[in-house]
Amino acid sequence: MGETAESRSAGRWRLSAALWLATAFVSSAMAAAPAPMPGALAVPGIEEVHLQAEHWISRLQAPDRVILDRAGIDAQNARMQALDPTLHDLETLPARLPAAQVRDAIGKLSAPPARTLYDAQGRELTGTQLAAFADNLALDAIPDMRPLEYGLVTRRADLRAFPTTERVFSSVGDTDIDRFQESALFPGDAVAVMHRSRDGQWLFVASQRYLAWIEKRFVAVGDAGQVFGYARRMPYRIVTGATVSTAYTPEQPQVSRLQLDMGVRVPVLADWPADTPVNGQHPYTSHVIELPIRDDDGRLRLVPALLPRNADTRADYLPLTARNLLLQSFKFLGERYGWGHAYDARDCSGFVSEVYRSFGVLLPRNTSAQAVSPALDRVPLTGTDGERKRRRAIAQLQVGDLIYIPGHVMMAIGRENGLTYVIHDTAGGSWRDGDGQRVQARLNGVAVTPLEPLLAGDAASYIDRITSIQRIRP
Repeated sequence: MGETAESRSAGRWRLSAALWLATAFVSSAMAAAPAPMPGALAVPGIEEVHLQAEHWISRLQAPDRVILDRAGIDAQNARMQALDPTLHDLETLPARLPAAQVRDAIGKLSAPPARTLYDAQGRELTGTQLAAFADNLALDAIPDMRPLEYGLVTRRADLRAFPTTERVFSSVGDTDIDRFQESALFPGDAVAVMHRSRDGQWLFVASQRYLAWIEKRFVAVGDAGQVFGYARRMPYRIVTGATVSTAYTPEQPQVSRLQLDMGVRVPVLADWPADTPVNGQHPYTSHVIELPIRDDDGRLRLVPALLPRNADTRADYLPLTARNLLLQSFKFLGERYGWGHAYDARDCSGFVSEVYRSFGVLLPRNTSAQAVSPALDRVPLTGTDGERKRRRAIAQLQVGDLIYIPGHVMMAIGRENGLTYVIHDTAGGSWRDGDGQRVQARLNGVAVTPLEPLLAGDAASYIDRITSIQRIRP
């Protein structure tokens, strides 16, 4: 994810072989890779020191200069919400949606696959299986006017193209990229429920950045005021670690060891009595936070939970500085690549979204939308732009700038020894060895690489494929 055109709609089934190759191998290149240096690792141009955020921070003249202050971020987020067509303002949705609108939204996502798909055992999906997936959409059961319901997500949950947990793949043996996996939502995310699956186990929901299917057991339905008021509660904590977890509690399993990912905001119960236990534990070593849970009848209830004080969180969003951009992005270094937020991880666009979310910056979910968003400071590059213009754009990169090729995004972190370095969440990598032979490596995680040696194919480099550079700037 963060791979393909990333609409993850019908178009994902029709990716060309060339685009799939670019997806599978994060790349971009020139001729041969830099010669290995003493202490070098297996990736060209990379030494141990390049894997440390402090190394890149030390090379900056003003690492603590604020790039965009809180007011500027709020203004940009407002522009993003107003101008970017991939974002949804749930509070402005009508109370009832016509059936045609609901059916159209589902149809755009849950289009019949146009290619052969395989299950985890390598068996080709049958027409009967595909028909069952389609039948569970229950398009014929949508009322003429569908009343909206609202809810909060109670735990990190997958968003799916079809109402099924069945994992499906484009080729036998490649079981990392599940073609039905779209994205994920996090505890406290608000959704508008637009439809239910025929088996009653799935909800088709609109969230701020995505429309997709989510398992009903992860959504607690409440009234609009309660749902939308949750995100406005004060005071709050912001998760600034890659992930943190609430304290274990057998008394309330729904909030026990609950994973909270970078940028998640949770309200704090500041008036909780200091000597009153929370779920059987004295609260003085933790922050008492409030989290949504789902009652037996599916209704929303807010309950206290403990977030340990040593967890990587803050009382507010981080200042948007180059230092913090580097520190935040390197917290994910080495995390396994997770297409569509699979594996409790993230993909390339999810990675940059969550880094920027820790500053309170809103980005579209997928690279296809991020790359062209009108709310950002965009430097477009087209197929007619030659090497000179591309090199000039690369030379002007600043820490935190986002570099897009079809289906992939990278974050600039600095320059050294004539190379431009990026951090990105990638399924693989490709470059030329000292003999000019193309080397393919399955990086399959958050990695630091130089930009120039990476290849997008036998003849094309990533620099050749750059479509835009997006900047979060005043």
